[in-house]
Amino acid sequence: MTDTAEKTLPHRIMGVFAHPDDPEFFAGATFAKWAQDGADITFVVATSGDKGSDKPEMTPEKLVQIREEEERCAAAVLGVHEVIFLRYPDGELYPTLELRRDITRLLRLKKPDIVVTLDPTVFWYATRAINHPDHRAIGAATLEAVFPTARDRLNFIEHERDEGLTTHKVRTVYIAGAAEPTVKMDVTDVIETKIRSLYEHKSQIADMEAMAKRIRERALDPEAPPDYPRYVEYFRVIQLPG
Repeated sequence: MTDTAEKTLPHRIMGVFAHPDDPEFFAGATFAKWAQDGADITFVVATSGDKGSDKPEMTPEKLVQIREEEERCAAAVLGVHEVIFLRYPDGELYPTLELRRDITRLLRLKKPDIVVTLDPTVFWYATRAINHPDHRAIGAATLEAVFPTARDRLNFIEHERDEGLTTHKVRTVYIAGAAEPTVKMDVTDVIETKIRSLYEHKSQIADMEAMAKRIRERALDPEAPPDYPRYVEYFRVIQLPG
């Protein structure tokens, strides 16, 4: 595994995730680092997290409003000023042609250099967690949209015909939460920014201090010298041909 950062930072970056709070939990510090360096970042969130509450008085409609606002606030903490919600039902995401079409349209519209998404192959994390099926679904749909769909003109030709959108080739894909990461990003200087962004997700995190402690522990680089702690986020990075 290698340490890396983009030598010449691409101007446009798109994060494509399943739920509000996914961008922050999976890659918040990396997004904050890129934003500090001047990148133009857009978050695409497939669902609005309308199932994520056990409160008897909560309804899906109320929760959508709460969680979308939490995500906008969290993104702003990271330096991300555009969040697009596709509003698919939470817990019911599949890598359908409809979802791929929606993501492809946004790739052609925004033309990102880097796309960040989740690993569609991960069903569990060691013995501590089962991966959410929506995470796998958004990873599969996004990778399929990146290649070959957004690249090839005759895929969803209505994007060109009805909106004048041209094809797009994504340069690099960062897969967060990867089963086999290849790169670790040094995020020491922005790990607290990630934690501050997660503080915005009040409807989802019951114990903020425990969350912050867990984030610091999991991000601590075991290869760093004991006297000089370093925090990292891990990705599988795929460099696509131009």
